[in-house]
Amino acid sequence: MYERPHEIERPIDDSQDNFAFHPKNIYLSLLLFSLIMLFLALTAAFVYTRVQSDLPPIRLPLLFLANTLILLGSSYTMVSAKRAYLADDTERYQRMLWYTLYLSLFFMVMQALAWYQLFSQQIYVNSDNSAGYLYVISALHFAHVIGGLPFLGIFLYRARKYMREPVSVLVYFSDPDKRLNLRLLTIYWHFLDALWIYLVVFFLINQLLWEML
Repeated sequence: MYERPHEIERPIDDSQDNFAFHPKNIYLSLLLFSLIMLFLALTAAFVYTRVQSDLPPIRLPLLFLANTLILLGSSYTMVSAKRAYLADDTERYQRMLWYTLYLSLFFMVMQALAWYQLFSQQIYVNSDNSAGYLYVISALHFAHVIGGLPFLGIFLYRARKYMREPVSVLVYFSDPDKRLNLRLLTIYWHFLDALWIYLVVFFLINQLLWEML
């Protein structure tokens, strides 16, 4: 006897889904690996160029540190959205997605203000190699935050469109492809957070080492 759709037991956690070798997982893994290699190469080139030119590192504006807290907040709201999805909590799911979007936009505004602080100190991208690397590296991270926003917008659009009637809500929450996409988006958001923390710590260590020597 066939089971009815509403009687099929759903996985409690998406880790139970057999998505290990799904093409989307592979694509995201390749993307993250390439980004890790890119930023490691850029930070290594920054150290080499700075040492060769005997230039002091740029002192980071405090807003760079504040932006770390903003990104940590956006990671938290993404995790909360994922948990709400698995718990079939439609209201909290949509609310957490909106919070993630707001925090991401807030991060972008604050990052623009941080660059403005550097401009006000007459530190421009062509001032010296240290400044150039700081702008390029932070701008690349900024660009990848922008790159994640359309995918977040798609989730918000579909949630608002399909989470209106009980039947459509059931279909939405039972879709394994949507569950996989949300998992991948959450991983990407955590990666951006971890990458930003690495970059801030990297520049702070360079600054401290210069002051100690």
